[in-house]
Amino acid sequence: MNDIKNVCVYSASSTKIAKEYFDAAEKLGRLLAEKRINLINGAGCIGLMAATSDAALAAGGTVTGVIPHFMVEQGWHHTGLTKLIETETMHERKRMMADLSDGVIALPGGCGTLEELLEIITWKQLGLYLNPIVILNINGFYDSLLDMLQRAVDENFMRKEHSAIWKVASEPEEAVNLLYTTPVWNKEIRKFAAI
Repeated sequence: MNDIKNVCVYSASSTKIAKEYFDAAEKLGRLLAEKRINLINGAGCIGLMAATSDAALAAGGTVTGVIPHFMVEQGWHHTGLTKLIETETMHERKRMMADLSDGVIALPGGCGTLEELLEIITWKQLGLYLNPIVILNINGFYDSLLDMLQRAVDENFMRKEHSAIWKVASEPEEAVNLLYTTPVWNKEIRKFAAI
């Protein structure tokens, strides 16, 4: 079993999405707090990001938010987190969130969430990130992306070994359990980076 102390959660900042996504985010936040796992996210004050943070904090957990300075200037940051880290750039933000984490869970989200998820998958493919990556596929949200990734494997844009880079969960409990049971990646996978 992996030693999981800090988990990075990618998620939407939209406030106009269905309640079931908020319910899943809140449940995930509570589960992380109950397991004494520090939540790491982008420090947003709205949407699923805030819902996950607020649920974790309400359940006695801790949250580390990482956010670029320009977003703080816009007032987009959550002001009640356990720790707030400001970065100069978006790239620095993503690097720090990955560096601080023992695993990643991706809740549903828009372009920002998709970009973060695909980047961390790419880093793992290249042996730059070795920890578990879990796609929390609430309401089948990620079905199309998962089909696209499978097509990339089927058509030899990726090796079949690369389909083990991520795991898929349909419920928050399953996502958290996968963090513990997914083997840490081996840097030797780099030799499979090219087809």
